[in-house]
Amino acid sequence: MIKPRETSPEIKINLVNDTLWELSEQSPENFSLILFYRGKHCPICKKQLEELQKKLSKFIERGVNVIAISTDTEDVAKATYNEWDIADIPLGYGLSIEEARDWGLFISKGIKDSEPEYFTEPGLFLLAPDQTIYWESIQSMPFGRPSFNDLLGGIDYILKEDYPARGEA
Repeated sequence: MIKPRETSPEIKINLVNDTLWELSEQSPENFSLILFYRGKHCPICKKQLEELQKKLSKFIERGVNVIAISTDTEDVAKATYNEWDIADIPLGYGLSIEEARDWGLFISKGIKDSEPEYFTEPGLFLLAPDQTIYWESIQSMPFGRPSFNDLLGGIDYILKEDYPARGEA
């Protein structure tokens, strides 16, 4: 388990636009938001990412860089990008199960033909510019994800009050 104020694992991940995204190359004004999602097979992920697309400008206004990442293959991720309304979200694919475990994500085995053999359950990480964990939400089920309005309100409070990361003890 990664605790707040600890340095996050490095990520180098391919994006659907045929570029490479590297966490160590990010230089956000305030935070990086990494959203790990289950994959194209998940209708709740579709709803969540399309909501993120609608609120993306609000994160950018607050100095937050955003990326969404799954264990999906390149073909599946590109189909996701083309079929879902998420045109402005950097979409990473091919996260290995080992890398997912480094982040403390829960791993599930597919139970339907439409699901991959193994995939991650949702995780949301807000990282400080120095790549330390500031806020994290890791789930073992696809349900009950944090709302983006709550996250945006929290970011506003954090920036206004210079509120420190909590939960490190």
